[in-house]
Amino acid sequence: MLAVELPGWAVALGAVVAGFGAGILSALLGIGGAVITTPVVRVLGGTPIEAVGSTVPAIVPGAISGAWRYAREGMVEWRLALSLGTAGALMAVVGALTSDVVSGRLLMVLTAVVMLWAGISVIVKLRTGSGPMDATVDEAEQAGYPLPVVAMLGAVAGFVAGLLGVGGGIVLVPTLTGPLRVPMRRAVASSLVAVAIFQVPALITHVALGHVNWALALPLMAGVIPGAQVGAKLTVAATDRTIRILFGLLIVVLAIVYGLTEVRGLLASG
Repeated sequence: MLAVELPGWAVALGAVVAGFGAGILSALLGIGGAVITTPVVRVLGGTPIEAVGSTVPAIVPGAISGAWRYAREGMVEWRLALSLGTAGALMAVVGALTSDVVSGRLLMVLTAVVMLWAGISVIVKLRTGSGPMDATVDEAEQAGYPLPVVAMLGAVAGFVAGLLGVGGGIVLVPTLTGPLRVPMRRAVASSLVAVAIFQVPALITHVALGHVNWALALPLMAGVIPGAQVGAKLTVAATDRTIRILFGLLIVVLAIVYGLTEVRGLLASG
């Protein structure tokens, strides 16, 4: 996505607004919000690698804020969430280190591909009627998930999060609601806890590598926390089907627009 020259105040304001929207999306859909902030960082003047690293500082407080609200509502499946987060922590560092040696433009295209996969997978499940709807607390507590599958899912999500600067929920939510058949709202809540865990080592690694543009990252952080509270409130009141529709359609549209723009830039630079 082509960067444009903007005055400093406009950059800061745009980042705050993007952070607020990312916070809503993070808590509403459990995906970290980077599907908004990554393209916005590019528009506001960030380089491709800054678009990866500068989104991460905003993901952590957004995930914590949203997870806290869900925990108060009793929607977090803690054993599942902690297992995912622990498995993803080390791989998030590996992903962040890998991002330092991969073309930034290619990372942006890969981000769009992951976004497109996530959106389509949710829409397909919605049309076929597969996947669980909301479950009671007792039903959720009785659900058992195979540890090797959970560990692998957490590791993949952590690696993708570190590599692309996304929350990791973009991988977790479709898989949790699909093969593992976790109810959508519980999948969102548990995903946010896992994201909060493995984004901390990812953040430390990206900062150490110099991938974070703090002039963009700090305003994003300022907007994301109140946005996450709004998103969590909306999710608590929404139906499972509504959340699935919003997730699928929004991510597909963003992936197509963003992906085509970055592919054009990649071809032009080649």
